[in-house]
Amino acid sequence: MPAFELTDERLDNGLRLILSEDHAAPVVAVNLWYNVGSRHEPEGRTGFAHLFEHLMFEGSRHVKRGEHFAAVEAAGGTLNASTWCDRTNYYESAPSNHLELLLWLEADRMGGLLDGISQETLDNQRDVVKNERRQRMDNAPYGTWGERMHWAVFPKGHPYHHPTIGSMGDLDAASLDDVSAFFRRYYAPNNAVLTIVGDLDPDEARGWVERYFGGIPRNDDIPPPPDGTLPAAIGAEVRETVPDNVQLEKLFIGYRAPAYGTSEFDALTMALLVAGQGRGSRMHRTLVIERQLAKDVDFSPWPFVGGAAVATASATARQGVPAADLEAAMHDVLGGLADGVTEEEMARARGLMERYELGQLQAVADRADAFSECATLFDDPNLVNTRLDALLAIDADAVAQAAARVLTADNRAVLTFVPQEGR
Repeated sequence: MPAFELTDERLDNGLRLILSEDHAAPVVAVNLWYNVGSRHEPEGRTGFAHLFEHLMFEGSRHVKRGEHFAAVEAAGGTLNASTWCDRTNYYESAPSNHLELLLWLEADRMGGLLDGISQETLDNQRDVVKNERRQRMDNAPYGTWGERMHWAVFPKGHPYHHPTIGSMGDLDAASLDDVSAFFRRYYAPNNAVLTIVGDLDPDEARGWVERYFGGIPRNDDIPPPPDGTLPAAIGAEVRETVPDNVQLEKLFIGYRAPAYGTSEFDALTMALLVAGQGRGSRMHRTLVIERQLAKDVDFSPWPFVGGAAVATASATARQGVPAADLEAAMHDVLGGLADGVTEEEMARARGLMERYELGQLQAVADRADAFSECATLFDDPNLVNTRLDALLAIDADAVAQAAARVLTADNRAVLTFVPQEGR
């Protein structure tokens, strides 16, 4: 793969700055990761990290409500944000002659968000987040599976026990003082990585960053993330049957996995590619085509860094197929990975991984996000240039060994969604 050049430096206030030139098109991407996510939230205050994702667009010291979106879009740009268990990120892309505007907007809310937050703003965005939860989880078919998987794989009190969106009760309890304290604690320059990729002049970009971010004070009292250490396995199978407003039964199987960033997580991800990704996977061939037990299959590795991650597989049963039959077949396929995978399967998995990784690096916005991720989570933005080679070097023995360690009966949570009575 191509090697992307970058510089990696820090301002006096601790802000980490990564610059990477790409003059292929007159576009620039600004990407800002804060080292705070839902795992940093104390019990009783879940959903704060995600709530802040919304509040950060509601005005700051010099930017009124709605003006951040309006300014970027008027410049021909796009913007958004996302929250995960381990981080929160904000990103914009625009024609490169508007880089200074993008940096000023991000600096204004890093240094002056609290000047734009009111009780009305908090109440408004709290309701937005609660409606988002209703739409995506509470009122969506199979929508609560992710939350239930968090509960099943991680014990109560663990930083990953709750999902990013939080609970209705905790969102209702959030006060303006709580929100302000959370912002002051985590939204500091020395808890952030700012990445700029694209058609830029490095000296000019550094000057703007120093001008707009350099005066924001650091916070030397940022608490470390809570300890996420856990036994490697859950210890016993966890099961839950969930009556839901659905027509077809669906199974979600999750396993406690090694943390993201480890070679074991990478090998397990390759195992799941063999098992569940695409029409050539074992699950699709066995469950969908040959035995016609399932309408669809999928897999999802959850890349958590705080002690443990999650590996999941799912399948929707065909009409009339008992969930128990589908589950037994899924266990057979997943368990069979420990007996070995073929070189043909490894070649297919490597091809899928290569296509995905390279696809994630084509656009300057995606590349900026990758640099920010590697700097924030692993303290090494240059991993962007080396991690694909490491993934492609994983061999069949490593895949089988990872499957044997992780995909076991005493380390799985099984969620079975069934139609509610009367449907």
